[in-house]
Amino acid sequence: MVMGASLPRRDFPTRWVQLVLGLIAMMAISSPQYVWTLFLKPFQTTTGAGLAAIQFTFSLLIVLQTFFSPAQGWLVERFGARVLITTGAALSGLGWILSSWVDSLWGLYATYGLFCGIGTGIVYVGIVGLMVRWFPQARGFATGVVAAGYGFGAILTTFPIDTMIRSEGYRATLVTFGALLGLVGIAASFFLRMPEPDEAPTLGGAEGPVARYDYSPAEMLRMPLFWLLFVMMTMMSTGGLMVISQFSAFARDFGVADVIVFGAAALPLALTIDRITNGLTRPFFGWISDHIGRENTMGLAFLLEALAIALLLAYRDNATALVVLSGLVFFGWGEIFSLFPSTLTDSFGTKHATTNYGFLYMAQGIGSILGGPMAALLREQTGSWVPVFLLIVAMDVLTALLALFVLKPMRSTLAKEKLVLTPLPG
Repeated sequence: MVMGASLPRRDFPTRWVQLVLGLIAMMAISSPQYVWTLFLKPFQTTTGAGLAAIQFTFSLLIVLQTFFSPAQGWLVERFGARVLITTGAALSGLGWILSSWVDSLWGLYATYGLFCGIGTGIVYVGIVGLMVRWFPQARGFATGVVAAGYGFGAILTTFPIDTMIRSEGYRATLVTFGALLGLVGIAASFFLRMPEPDEAPTLGGAEGPVARYDYSPAEMLRMPLFWLLFVMMTMMSTGGLMVISQFSAFARDFGVADVIVFGAAALPLALTIDRITNGLTRPFFGWISDHIGRENTMGLAFLLEALAIALLLAYRDNATALVVLSGLVFFGWGEIFSLFPSTLTDSFGTKHATTNYGFLYMAQGIGSILGGPMAALLREQTGSWVPVFLLIVAMDVLTALLALFVLKPMRSTLAKEKLVLTPLPG
């Protein structure tokens, strides 16, 4: 394993505090994306819109979260993490509160889609950009931990939100949880900051080549390596976001949403388990990638995702299988949010890490379009979820093969030629 500079003992408490604060802030902004499926039916009833039209709200959230992320990353680097990330947490909570008062489709787009999309994007990109700076020797693990917060956050809210929607209605639920989660995110974000020059080593420590030169966004965008990563992240994002956005829809189509499994309804139980596995996979595979290499880990995880999706399709009429296999699906998917940012920073340096990751994170927006309304449209046109699931399996397998047989040799070749990457002395 490649070794980097060591941190003075006095610096350890600071960066671990920053990691915990980043984790909390991420947890506070996760619900707009991960419990969206619980509001799907109430929003359809209120607006009278079709599934594809309502799902555009989810896609709009992800598109705004991702397509504006380069600008958001630049603002974080220009004006500081604290101000921008605190603002993002406030916008995320406000989006839920405002969406509780709308009755039209366009009103839903302008509140839930716009405010939550911009707010969560600022927080997500900003915190990931901070962690690759605070933990250059363990980027996979650190980005995995904060990304896990984004996956774990909804564990605490799924059942309470589902219960409150049933008892108090979705409008009261949005106001209550919008205010609560917004305040928690603001409180955590207020204490985040960039590391000082002497608070973190400048060299990475992951297994594999690590950048000696900090590439600007303009330089990075001219490199084929970036576009390969972009295509790979787009394909992986599509599958995961299809499951997230359409979960309640296909669970109801399969006739298993309300079946009692282990003492609870299959749908909310599966959503809760999914949040656990979606959170655990991020630091787990991030840590694995710090030791066996990013590409090897991608191949392993992405093939696992393909297998899980295929099994979920095969056993779609079994409520217990839905609960168990959906957890496996998210365990094979969620690690993209630790593997891709750490690979990108290893490749292009830390100076512009937040803005650079903002460009890569746009792939998530494209994935939301393909996995949200496009998947819903394909379901409506074919009358079946089978073509959607088979397409996702094919993309997962292709991405795994690209990681092992294209990305890996490309990074290795560039490192040897000293054109982009230079491996650290071991």
